[in-house]
Parts: sequence; C-alpha cells; structure tokens
Amino acid sequence: MAEKSGRPKNTENTTESTESTERNGSVAGAPYDVVVVGGGAAGLSAALVLGRSRLRTLVVDAGEPRNAPSTHMQGYLSRDGMSPAAFLAAGREEVAGYGVELVRGRVTDATRDDDADFTVLLDGGRTTRARRLIVATGLKDELPDVPGVAERFGRDVLHCPFCHGWEVRDEPFGVLAAGAVSVHQALMVSRWSKDVALFLHTVAEDELSDQDLRRLAAAGVDVVPGEVAELVVEDDRLRGIRLADGSVHARSVLYVGPRPVPRTGLLERLGAELAETPFGAYPVVDRTGLTSVPGVWAAGNAIGFAEQVVHAASGGYRAAAAIVGDLLMTDLDAAVTAATS
Repeated sequence: MAEKSGRPKNTENTTESTESTERNGSVAGAPYDVVVVGGGAAGLSAALVLGRSRLRTLVVDAGEPRNAPSTHMQGYLSRDGMSPAAFLAAGREEVAGYGVELVRGRVTDATRDDDADFTVLLDGGRTTRARRLIVATGLKDELPDVPGVAERFGRDVLHCPFCHGWEVRDEPFGVLAAGAVSVHQALMVSRWSKDVALFLHTVAEDELSDQDLRRLAAAGVDVVPGEVAELVVEDDRLRGIRLADGSVHARSVLYVGPRPVPRTGLLERLGAELAETPFGAYPVVDRTGLTSVPGVWAAGNAIGFAEQVVHAASGGYRAAAAIVGDLLMTDLDAAVTAATS
C-alpha cells in the first residue's frame, strides 16, 4: 500500500495559486467553516491548523502587518533574522497548499445570524458566511510626533529590545520619554548597552519618582531634560538628538514608546467585551482566545500589545485547535439529536 504524502497534492504551483486568489479576491462557494480576519502570524498560523484539519477556511488580509517597517524579525526559533515579508510569503504558500483561500481585502462588518452562523461583509460589497470567526486584526503603532521618528522607525528608531537589541548592542542609545513607562524602557535597554540616555522630552523631571531616579542611576542611565526638536540624520544614519535649545546629543539608536491603537472595531460591532489596559482596550478572552461572543475567537496583537510574532503564531494555533474541537462536537451533537428525534 502506497504511503500518503505528508503534504497535500495541491502544493504544486502554490505560490501562483495564492497570488491568483489574492488578486481575484474570490469568495465563491461560501459558506466557510471559518473566516480568519487578518493574515499576519496569528491569522496564518490559525489557517494552517484549520486547513490541515480539513475545514473550509478563508483568510481576509488587509496587508498591513505591524512589523512591516522592520527588515528582520528576531526571537522566533528557526526563523531568527528572517524578514517579515518573507515569513508571511512562506506562510501564505503553506496554507494555500492545504486548500485555504486567501483574499486581499478588509472585513468591514460581521453579524451573528439566527442560526448562530455569521454573515461577513467585505469591502467592495462582497459577502460570505462562516460558522466561526477568528479576528487577528492586530494593532497600529502611533509614533511620537518628532521630526525623523516615523521615517527611521524600524531602522535605528526602535521600540523593542527583544526584537532588535542584539543587532545594535553596545551602541549609544537614546530613549524618548513619553510617560512613566519610558523609565522602564530605559532600564530594560540598559541590558544591551551601557551608554543610555533618557530624553525627558515633554515629561517633567518631577514626574520621576525617587525610586525611578535611583534605578536609573544604578543602571548608568543619564537623564536629559528638555524637549526633543528633531533627529539628526547624516548619510542615512541616525547621528544624534537635537533638543529645542539647539544642543545635540550624539546617539546612533533611539528607542521610542509608540501608542498602541488596537484594531478592535470588528470585535466591538460583534459585541465583544473589552477590558481597559495601560496599552489600550483589548477583548476579554479565555486561554484559547475565545471572546465573550460565542463563535468568535481573537489572537495576536488583537488581544494584547506585547504579543510578539512567536506569541501570535501560538495564539492562532490555539484558537484554531479550539475551533476544530468546537465544530466537531457541535456536528456530533446535531447528528445525535437528529438520530434520536
């Protein structure tokens, strides 16, 4: 007896079929077992599990990954240093090989129907139906309004030392204060460099507690008062931080604390319960990502600010596995009821 292949036969020419599906934006043949809203690490990881579980799955991707400005991602075992674009391209190819459909677009609304399924509205007026939803819409980083920050973000303006600290280790760091959390950021990045300056910017010195100052001193972090006017860039490299008084402090790396804006609009319209955190309002979920709305799961940065790529992929996997079991038991119970009625 011939052995079965570990991958389905339709993996041939997968890249071509994926590109065609995304380009044409077809949702013909619906309804789906699951519609995944968002095609980042969380959404694609969920889609991989769902496709391998033989569930008809549609991924709707707006093409706006949070880590798009970065040229590489770190801390993902076996994928350390891979570019985010290459990572997502590989993921799309893999899920398409299991029959998952991918469309480029945006889910503008979803409603829960009387039969407990969902009607999903896409931009352009397209609609489809799904038995379950996974919302993996992520979040948007709003950067400080300082000239040069947005242009350099993901290069030598960074926000996460776990993501990029090793690559810039031992360089002179600056940290742009945006509130009390910036003290914590300055202390954290001192693990990667002993030359760290905390630029208070619009934060008053008296907003720092005695404990903050003691810890900063113990870590060797210089505290620089005064508003930051702009970044000094020469030969396409960050060279320094110019203050409003005209003084320039030589720095080659600047850490900032973006304001996270969760993309929770769809979850809110579905009636999901949200909980306020210091980093925005996120859906209340159980350990599998199930929200307060029956049949709706969430994963990735849609559930929290600190979800790295590896966490997002894991969350998508957990949500998908939970849905596989949920749909199986739902169908079996329906069959039992039909047989005994």
